Amino acid sequence: MNFQIGKQGVTEGVITTLENAFKTHKSIRISVLKNQQPTKDKVRAIADELVSKLKGDYKYVTIGFTIVLKKTRK
Repeated sequence: MNFQIGKQGVTEGVITTLENAFKTHKSIRISVLKNQQPTKDKVRAIADELVSKLKGDYKYVTIGFTIVLKKTRK
């Protein structure tokens, strides 16, 4: 599954959508759009924010300006 994060950043709607998507998928790709003016540090900060706000155990890998989120088992 693919998602995008734009200029509003990580909102409650994004978190809710991701939680619903993880009910049927194990991994999700999230692209950080150019209007966010992404840098590698900013992409990592967004990924850390997503992992901290999502309920459960998640790991991520950043590839350029893309975040690959994976749900891990407990």
